[in-house]
Amino acid sequence: MGEPQERSLDERELAPSWLAQFQAWARETEAAGVAEPHAMVLATVDKDAQPSARTVLLKGVDERGFEFYTNLRSRKGRELAANPRAALVFGWYALRRQVTVQGEVEPVERGRADRYFASRPYGSQLGALASQQSETIPSREPLERAHAELQRRYPPGSQVPRPAHWGGLRLVPSSVEFWQGRRDRLHDRLRFRRGKDGWAIERLSP
Repeated sequence: MGEPQERSLDERELAPSWLAQFQAWARETEAAGVAEPHAMVLATVDKDAQPSARTVLLKGVDERGFEFYTNLRSRKGRELAANPRAALVFGWYALRRQVTVQGEVEPVERGRADRYFASRPYGSQLGALASQQSETIPSREPLERAHAELQRRYPPGSQVPRPAHWGGLRLVPSSVEFWQGRRDRLHDRLRFRRGKDGWAIERLSP
């Protein structure tokens, strides 16, 4: 395989907002057939400043921020409750692109979480009820047993209730950086940074 196509990121071609720029890159990523284009690494920090990271799926983005869903009792849920600040990384490496985001995290409205949960596949709904995410378990057997019991309680076609401990979170960005790989490691890095007077655009040295 040859070198990937050389791309650049120029201020004159940048969209007027971080949202429009992100949406443009996301569309290009999907059109290019990149695997898991909505996957993002979510980094959190606990009350003792111990960081952790994991991959989650972006389930919505608008002018308010980046939306994802999780068990709120999971490690990430507990860490964000204790310290509601986080970072995201979208690694679109096939296009030599990366988007990094920093900001504060807030809960998604309950009605919105209800609607999203209802739209999930039946198996995923049962999985959210069966799994005590991030808890230590002795084997897979208790998980399978809980799942089977839920199948009996909520057969296919029935309404599966959203667990009270499962919901949505939104990262409200204070900065969004767009990174475009270039030759000789002279990469393009343009950052939207929120300030008192709105969003500023800055070029960062690679």
